[in-house]
Amino acid sequence: MGVGGKVALTAVGLVLAVTAVVAVRTATFKAPAAVDPASVKLAAARPLDVNKVAGHLAEAVRFQTISHQDKAEDQPAEWDKLHAWLQATYPQAHKVMTREVVAEHTLVYTWPGSNPALPPIVLMAHQDVVPVTPGSEGQWTHPPFDGVVADGAIWGRGSIDDKGSLVTLFEALETVAASGFKPVRTVIIVSGHDEEVRGVGARAAAALLKSRDIKAQFVLDEGMAVVADHPVTGKPAAIIGTAEKGYGTMKVVAPAVGGHSSAPPADGGGVVTLAKAVQAIDEHQAPMKFQGPGADMLKAIAPHASPVVKIFAANTWLFAPLLVKVTAKTPAGAAMLHTTIAPTMLKGSPKENVLPQDATAWINYRIAPGDSSAKVMARAKDAVGKLPVELSWTKTDEPSPISSTSSDAWKTLAGLAADESKAPVVPGLVTAGTDSRYLGGVASDVYRFQPLVLKVDETKIIHGTDEHISLDNVGRMVRFYQRLVETAASR
Repeated sequence: MGVGGKVALTAVGLVLAVTAVVAVRTATFKAPAAVDPASVKLAAARPLDVNKVAGHLAEAVRFQTISHQDKAEDQPAEWDKLHAWLQATYPQAHKVMTREVVAEHTLVYTWPGSNPALPPIVLMAHQDVVPVTPGSEGQWTHPPFDGVVADGAIWGRGSIDDKGSLVTLFEALETVAASGFKPVRTVIIVSGHDEEVRGVGARAAAALLKSRDIKAQFVLDEGMAVVADHPVTGKPAAIIGTAEKGYGTMKVVAPAVGGHSSAPPADGGGVVTLAKAVQAIDEHQAPMKFQGPGADMLKAIAPHASPVVKIFAANTWLFAPLLVKVTAKTPAGAAMLHTTIAPTMLKGSPKENVLPQDATAWINYRIAPGDSSAKVMARAKDAVGKLPVELSWTKTDEPSPISSTSSDAWKTLAGLAADESKAPVVPGLVTAGTDSRYLGGVASDVYRFQPLVLKVDETKIIHGTDEHISLDNVGRMVRFYQRLVETAASR
């Protein structure tokens, strides 16, 4: 046999060996064990009047608790009105809970359990909403702050993010309190007032709980939901966020001499230098890796997907590069795999015919688990090289730790999510930010999940035009929170 024949034979042998390994690993692949709702002993659902709940949510939408980038534009009286409304609307819940206000408008409620030795549970929902883009009001089916109930839904800014959670959580607490339920485990509610601007409310609440040496069993906040048409399966999947990305805004300054625009310097001045720096940073992306909660989600959902997906999930040692390539075809998919870079703001001269004395850009980062602000800064400095620019952080939050998918807390949440949605429950990575990032010192297990069902395309209404929530979702959320409190706080 010649050399060519031997090479061919070796190649065939390698292909057969790899094929055999892939086949064996696929045949023996086991996804993370799904939680059987029957094993969790979930509390039963209580009757509810969904139309009454819808009316209450519509009322809450009318309070314009808008968090602006410039705090001077906020209307503090709107938060005061919302607080008074909560107390008037949910009297039974307020009878059993103590109420504290920190950082001006953040609310901390405590419903003491009969066994203070048990770690409490912490449930979160924020009060503030984002502004409506000026000039877009006419594009809404119903005015964004009218709180209209129509066509089987509640319409208005905050109906999903996050007054939908706040109101349905209090509806559940009111029902449970009125029933005479007595928690064994303490229940704590944290409702931040400035989540949309990454403000001080949740930090103050976390500091309060830490000062009392509270170590909770788990924290639950917004972040993920039941996706009706999961991209991998095309079917429903309940995604519980087990981690969220960090947040950082980098300031890039290009100092310059300034002067009259009629005599620009040979190098183009500060604006040109800044443009080169921003482009260099943007082109120096963090590598994409198939790891962490994003990879865990695929492995967990593989048994419910096509055979090809199962083969890929069982053999990431071989198919990881292909999985990265396929996942990264969409911006949302790419965001699951690495730290993202988004130049968002620019500042130059105050006048069109004046050369700026400095040009500035702000770049927003969402930092993936396993990465850090220090590594991001190092990459940026490496990217700009010898360009005469100054780099600094204006704000940073590191990525959260990854919460357990085997703890009792996970079993309770996943069991309830599975029972309510009748869909597989999988972990996921929150690529945006929530107030729960500040509660990492209060609980090791911090989860991010809203018990509502949305199609992928429907998520664009969050922070967008025509935000609304269906009556079905409202009922589903009240039922979930009611059952969660009665299940988790009874043992």
